[in-house]
Amino acid sequence: MRRKIVAGNWKMNGSKDLAKKLVGHVQSEVGSLDNGVEVVIIPPAIYVNDVAKQSGGDLAVGIQNVGQWQSGAYTGEISADMAKDQGCRYALVGHSERRQLFGESDEVVAAKVERLTSCGLTAVVCVGETLDEREAGQAEAVVARQVKEGLANVAADQWDRIVVAYEPVWAIGTGKTATAEDAQAMHASIRGVLSEIGAPAESISLLYGGSVKADNAAALFAEPDIDGGLIGGASLVAEDFVSICRSVPAGTKS
Repeated sequence: MRRKIVAGNWKMNGSKDLAKKLVGHVQSEVGSLDNGVEVVIIPPAIYVNDVAKQSGGDLAVGIQNVGQWQSGAYTGEISADMAKDQGCRYALVGHSERRQLFGESDEVVAAKVERLTSCGLTAVVCVGETLDEREAGQAEAVVARQVKEGLANVAADQWDRIVVAYEPVWAIGTGKTATAEDAQAMHASIRGVLSEIGAPAESISLLYGGSVKADNAAALFAEPDIDGGLIGGASLVAEDFVSICRSVPAGTKS
C-alpha cells in the first residue's frame, strides 16, 4: 500500500505569523480528513521549529534542502541530522530551482538522498523536464535519467524512505499544468524506471507538482499512479491547501 501525501513547499516565503495562523488552521482541519492522506509542511529552514510547534502531531514537517555532507566546515549548510533533530521527517531533494539556480547535479542529488535515508528521513526527490526538453520529445528520457542517477545510492532496505515528485519545470509557478492524462503517463513511466532499477516500484509514492490548485487537484489525484501532490503557491493559502488535501481520494493504491 502506497502512502498518500500532500506536501506544501513554502519556498522562500513565510513568517512567524504565517506559521502560527496558517499551520494552526491547517492543523485544525486535518483531524477531520478521512481519506488517509499525510499532510506535510515544508517551510524555510528558519521556520521549521515554529511549524513543528503548531503542527500538534497531526502534520509532518519537512525541510527544503540539506547539504550532502554529514558535518564540518560548510558555512550556511544544514545537515540531514540537524533537520531530523528539529523534528523534520521529510526533505526535498533536487527541486528544479535548486538544479537551475544553484547548479545541483544528479550526482549531488544522489549524495543528498544517501545522507537523508541513512539518518532515517524520507527524501522527496524532485524530477522534471523543461519546456524545451518536452518540445524536443526528450521528456521521458530526461526524467528517467534524473530518477536513475538521483537514486543510484539507495540501499535495498531504504526504499521506504523514498518519494518521487514529478514537477515539469514549465508548469512550476507559471499557471500551466500538465493535463491529468499527461501527468499520469509520466508517473507510469517513472514507476517503470523504478522497477527497471530494482526498486519496489508499486510501493513507492509518486507525487505531482506544478501549479496544482483546488480546482484541478481532484482530477490529478484520481489517476492511478499519482499518490498526492507537492504544492507550491497554493500551500500559502490555508483554505486552498486544505481543499487540495481533501481532494485526495479515499481508499488505497498499490
